[in-house]
Amino acid sequence: MSLNDSWMQRDLSVLWHPCTQMKDHEQLPLIPIRRGEGVWLEDFDGKRYLDAVSSWWVNVFGHANPRINQRIKDQLDQLEHVMLAGFSHQPVVELSERLVNITPAGLDRVFYTDNGSTGIEVALKMSFHYWRNIGRPGKQRFVTLTNSYHGETVAAMSVGDVALFTDTYKPLLLDTFKVPSPDCYLRPDGVSWEEHSRTMFAHMEQTLAEHHDDIAAVIVEPLIQGAGGMRMYHPIYLKLLREACDRYEVHLIHDEIAVAFGRTGTMFACEQAGITPDFLCLSKALTGGYLPMAAVLTTDKLYQAFYDDYSTLRAFLHSHTYTGNPLACAAALATLDIFEQDNILEANKVLAARMAKATAHLSDHPNVAEVRQTGMAVAIEMVQHKASKTPYPWQERRGLKVYQHALQRGALLRPLGSVVYFLPPYTITEEQIDFLAEVATEGIDIATRAAISVALAPGAPSTFHDPG
Repeated sequence: MSLNDSWMQRDLSVLWHPCTQMKDHEQLPLIPIRRGEGVWLEDFDGKRYLDAVSSWWVNVFGHANPRINQRIKDQLDQLEHVMLAGFSHQPVVELSERLVNITPAGLDRVFYTDNGSTGIEVALKMSFHYWRNIGRPGKQRFVTLTNSYHGETVAAMSVGDVALFTDTYKPLLLDTFKVPSPDCYLRPDGVSWEEHSRTMFAHMEQTLAEHHDDIAAVIVEPLIQGAGGMRMYHPIYLKLLREACDRYEVHLIHDEIAVAFGRTGTMFACEQAGITPDFLCLSKALTGGYLPMAAVLTTDKLYQAFYDDYSTLRAFLHSHTYTGNPLACAAALATLDIFEQDNILEANKVLAARMAKATAHLSDHPNVAEVRQTGMAVAIEMVQHKASKTPYPWQERRGLKVYQHALQRGALLRPLGSVVYFLPPYTITEEQIDFLAEVATEGIDIATRAAISVALAPGAPSTFHDPG
């Protein structure tokens, strides 16, 4: 028995894995990873896999990065953890100062949580509680875009719209307004991204005009709707949304958990619209993919609405055990150092151009409807029929074929349904990008030529977040 097989059997006897139908692993081997280095992951049998999805979009500077490693090791000798209620420490103060300095003007307060979903919960609760504190308790509801994803805790699911994640739990969810997404994949022929995004804003304008007295906040994933299939739209939508939120006195929450820290081409996606949201939610790449942490930045105006004598019960009494953990803060500080010292955003322009060049030929593939890109994110949408953009039935799991082929070739490509995408670490080389494009092309050829017959169930989800 190989070492891989041994660890896999031990794992499957005790673990329940995330976002997984565990029965799949009766046929789909689980891959135990022994070590990582740079863009590579290595299993116990010595096979390497190029991490094309940054281990769920977090690992921006490679595995076992020596600079991040050293910063965490140094911190470990000083302080591993202290509760942040009534106490503080040097790394959390320094990190907060730096986040305030690098984010858009006006975001002056930082609240920490343990992960992205709980960061979304904080923003939603703060917005709701703010309106209550200033005497407008009727503003309780939230507006979200169709096909959006904001996490898997209950309130975060409530403002999401990927059926696979939400349908089962509908009785638990908040009642929200869902507005059609500006997703530019759906634009008519001949219409630009900007024009389509402007046109789609009419739906948001109407919702805010009719219901603003009941609305606490609008929440969006700026520029890229990640788990909904890496669907993309133009920054003009964000500019129009900021103006409308100001007019109608509604908060704007930017969920940049997946798209911040250079992924869209700027440090923060909101910069491309020249705006400041009322809440900016950050996580994932914040710590370079090392340790779980999220930060919610907001304005001093919001902060002051909670600042009062304890007896008024206006305080934001929300907490997480590992809030502002010093080791996570150290990883985040090292990550910000690399951005600053290595001029990463400029270097990424070269890599993004190579990603565009390496995947351009797929636009002519008979079963590819679109190759789209925003910064360091490229998505390739496989379809049954190119002209009509008719999708494959989700039960056919075409993406799984790409995933399996890529593993054989030494690459970790985990498609979203029938959408193959690259979100690689920023340490990837141009030659490695070419390798990924070659593997993806082979996988797409295999997946789209396969004869797959399935019995289609009624009411199937339109977007399937799948290992393949």
